[in-house]
Amino acid sequence: MYPQTINNLIECFKKFPGIGEKTAERLALSCLNMEDEMIELFVKSLKDSKTKIKTCEKCGNLSEDTLCDICKDKSRDSSILCVVEESKNIVLFEKIGTFNGRYHVLGGLISPLDGINPEDINISSLIKRIKAENIKEVILAIKPTVEGETTALYIRKLLEGTNVIISKIAHGIPMGADIDYIDSLTLEIALSERSQIS
Repeated sequence: MYPQTINNLIECFKKFPGIGEKTAERLALSCLNMEDEMIELFVKSLKDSKTKIKTCEKCGNLSEDTLCDICKDKSRDSSILCVVEESKNIVLFEKIGTFNGRYHVLGGLISPLDGINPEDINISSLIKRIKAENIKEVILAIKPTVEGETTALYIRKLLEGTNVIISKIAHGIPMGADIDYIDSLTLEIALSERSQIS
């Protein structure tokens, strides 16, 4: 239907998560109306994301330097470490703007069925950091799935006998949600992780 150049562009856009045929077609056709400068910036940004972006040597966050901006920031509380599955999770916490500690990116979760074992993710570097940086609290901010719970239990076991406080973010019923529409697993977690009203 379209010239091959546009078909190629449509196929490229379809590689992005959540982009189907129709959306890819709209994006490709909208590129035809973009200013040359915007197209050049788009192409440069795509190339730069492959050549300039690396992971922070300390926490595993995305960075253009050896250390990410969060690890470089001396004003942050270095005694609290928030453990997340992926770098994109850090962005969610940073948008809230209330957490002032540091992060550690696991780069996945333990999942023996998928062939992902503890040595395949950044758990050993987490334990080294906890010892080297005198971490007082580790907040496990990973999803409440079988893999997430397995990973949390494994980390907890490795830290047994240390003075490190291990906590995890609360899971359960979101604020403003109608309880009639809550699935049974979420309700079960909310009930088991209930807290006392003081």
